[in-house]
Amino acid sequence: MSTTIRSWATPLAVGAFTISAVTGVLIFFDIEIGLVEPMHKWLSWLLVSGVALHLFANWKQFTGYFSKKPALGIIALALLTTIVSVLPIFGEEEKESPAKLAAYALASSSLETVAQVVKTTPTALVEELGKKGIVVKEATDTVEQIAKNNGKEPKELLGDILALSTGAAVDKD
Repeated sequence: MSTTIRSWATPLAVGAFTISAVTGVLIFFDIEIGLVEPMHKWLSWLLVSGVALHLFANWKQFTGYFSKKPALGIIALALLTTIVSVLPIFGEEEKESPAKLAAYALASSSLETVAQVVKTTPTALVEELGKKGIVVKEATDTVEQIAKNNGKEPKELLGDILALSTGAAVDKD
C-alpha cells in the first residue's frame, strides 16, 4: 500500500507546490489576473493532501528527522511561526478596499442616486435595465432591493449598471 501511495503522493505534492508557489508569488506582487486567486485558494488543498500523503508514505524516514538538531530546529521554527501568524494580537485588522466600500455604498443607494453617479436619469436607467430583463418597480428602490427582486446579486446588478454608464443609458437631452 505504501508503495502505491509513495508513487503518486510525491508528484502530487510537487505539482501542487508548483501551483501554490507561482500563484502565491503573483498574488504577493498584486498580479491577480485570470484565475490566480481562486486557483491559489482552492488548489492549496491539493498541496495539503499531497504533503499529508507524502508524510504518511514516508513516516519512518520523517520521524528520523526528530533525532537531528538542525531538522528539529527548522520544524520547531515553522510551527512557532505558524502559531504566531494566527494569533489575533499581531498585525492590523484587514480594511476593506475603497472600491469595495464604494460598491457597498452604491448597492445600498437608490437607483435615483446611482443614476446621478453614472450621469444619466433614473428614467433612462430604468429603461436600459428593462432592456436587459431587469424589472424596476420604483426608482427609489435600492440596487440591493432591485437585485433581490430580480434574483440577482447586488454586485452583479451594479456591474450591469456601471457597464451602462459607458454611454448607452445616457439621455442626450
